[in-house]
Amino acid sequence: MQYVRHAKGALTAVLATAVCHTLIYAGYAWARDSAAASGDTLFSGAFEFFLTSVTSWALMPVLLWAGMRLLGETGNTMFVFGGGLVWAGASGYFIDDIDSAGGHMPLLVLAAHLLLVTGLAGMGPSRRRLADQ
Repeated sequence: MQYVRHAKGALTAVLATAVCHTLIYAGYAWARDSAAASGDTLFSGAFEFFLTSVTSWALMPVLLWAGMRLLGETGNTMFVFGGGLVWAGASGYFIDDIDSAGGHMPLLVLAAHLLLVTGLAGMGPSRRRLADQ
């Protein structure tokens, strides 16, 4: 039944990634608009940029955890923390791609993120293994 856990992890990862990517896309647009409105002075839009990044990085593990809990899975430590760290690393590395007007994270990077996080969903004790002990 491990494949069910992977399927639940994939569903959760897709939804969490879509939410966090949309948040970053909209937040960075907000930061660019704020910078343009203030005349592109030093640090204009920096607060919005920082707030968006930190919110996205903090929200990913919360969404992963909540999604798996709603789907009845426990023992998701590797999935939650690994998925959060991979998201922070990937979105941080491709921050310039996302920050440009109309920019998004490369599709291959998003696919790799989803595959890696889905693989992490199978790590850790499942409910069935815990019941056997």
